Amino acid sequence: MRIALCQLNPTVGACEANVDLVLEALREAREQGAQLAVFSELVVPGYPPLDLVERPSFVDACLAAEDRLVAEMPEGLTAVFGNLRRTTGGVGRALQNVAVAARRGERQGEFAKTLLPTYDVFDEARYFQPRRNHDPALVTVAGRKVGITVCEDLWNDEILWRDSSVLRDDSPGARRAYDRDPVEELRHAGAEIIVNLSASPWNRGKLDVRERIVTHAARRHGVFCLYVNAVGGNDGLVFDGHSLAANPRGELIHRAPGWSSSTTVLSLDDAPPQLSAVGTDDEEIREALVLGIRDYFGKTGIKGAIIGLSGGIDSAVTATLAVRALGPDRVTGVGMPSAISSDHSVEDARQLAAHLGIEFRLVPIAPAVEAFEGLLAPTFEGLPRDVTEENLQSRIRGVTLMAIANKTNGVILGTGNKSEAAMGYATLYGDTIGALSVLADLYKHQVYAQAQLANRDGEVVPQRTIDKPPSAELRPGQKDSDSLPDYDLLDAVLELFIEHRLGIEAIAERTSASADLVRSIVGKVYFNEFKRKQLPPTIRVCRKAWVGRVYPIVQRFRS
Repeated sequence: MRIALCQLNPTVGACEANVDLVLEALREAREQGAQLAVFSELVVPGYPPLDLVERPSFVDACLAAEDRLVAEMPEGLTAVFGNLRRTTGGVGRALQNVAVAARRGERQGEFAKTLLPTYDVFDEARYFQPRRNHDPALVTVAGRKVGITVCEDLWNDEILWRDSSVLRDDSPGARRAYDRDPVEELRHAGAEIIVNLSASPWNRGKLDVRERIVTHAARRHGVFCLYVNAVGGNDGLVFDGHSLAANPRGELIHRAPGWSSSTTVLSLDDAPPQLSAVGTDDEEIREALVLGIRDYFGKTGIKGAIIGLSGGIDSAVTATLAVRALGPDRVTGVGMPSAISSDHSVEDARQLAAHLGIEFRLVPIAPAVEAFEGLLAPTFEGLPRDVTEENLQSRIRGVTLMAIANKTNGVILGTGNKSEAAMGYATLYGDTIGALSVLADLYKHQVYAQAQLANRDGEVVPQRTIDKPPSAELRPGQKDSDSLPDYDLLDAVLELFIEHRLGIEAIAERTSASADLVRSIVGKVYFNEFKRKQLPPTIRVCRKAWVGRVYPIVQRFRS
């Protein structure tokens, strides 16, 4: 039996264009002799459609696009793809997330997703009604029974849930969320092959978990298990592809390339392993960020990226990623020195721009700072200089970048990192502006790792930018270390608190930080929630990003 794994890059709401992608993949699959072609979850509307599904006209567009898909698909194969369905009756959600099995001109089955994730970045119970009945989600293709599951349906194996190393979330108290295992039900119904339509956003470590789940299901149930994932960036979520197949012995026989669309046809009866390479942690992070940037611009139609280049590490790494995603002609760097900026800041920014081949504009802001201080002098009379004057510089830079973006029909890429965002070490309406936060899910040490990666084949980020102590340069001689702990220690504390949700004493035991220091760091994370609510969309690369982390602003808990 020959099965096509079709991992595509749909755009949310572009139903007709998404169907065009599906039809193109079906034709390619048929030419290669496929009898079954499997696509990703909600490939017709794109994932995640969020509150668009509350618009009747959007659901109508999804269903109309599906009608065309079924009418125009090539003869001789079955396709299984994701779409929406309206439910009947007056109780429960009005829609279901379904896998549709179809041949040209006819539908063979429609199977709703059974397990609806409502945690972290997922909120499917907000929109969809789960599959309640126990009728087997089976279709017969080439004489073999194919069981159909949708994403989360594959993730609830009781045996795997006993192994904490496989959990999607290893925080205290995490446990198995559902009392049904759709894969086990399908096997009992006679399924010989399990397919899974997925839209699984990438984060560090996710690929290893997926491979464990797919190979375990295949081995435990003695079936072929095929997993098809989406590709592409949608707001802050990035989907990596890396579709998988395992044989009944639990051996991985296919891993599709990551970060790009592909249609691969496997012959299950004599399938030699086809395992695409996976990069290092830092390389995979870079791929995620680049795809997130590229699709943000490609799917919105925005042409140009504007980046404030300070000569520091964060803006330098943001610029290298933007150029990798968009090319140098679509990226503009802007240097905005004030009276207290060091000479090397402008030199390093100019050198970076030259290495990248991007346009560099110099807009000194000292006159604007002086004008604002004069404007405010009567109001501030008798008050000492403090962070207010420092933040004026950052906000003037924000206004400058916004003006350039407006005039050139571009948008600003934010440059702040996760360590700074956690501690509130960012100026609202200054360095928090932008259409997309590129590094806001990378701790500071990960930003340095990206700079080293960018320089692997020759200097791109100036070495002085990497070597010099981090500084916001908002007052003479300022260094981040004046008000923040050493970044290596800070990052260790933040990761244990944010990613693993450990308490103060437990964090102190695992790091070299004192309980008092941990308590101070944790307090600042809680206090600065209001700033993070105003960040632009953040490209997610960690298990617990700002997107998906829902904390109240007004609250007094500090542990």
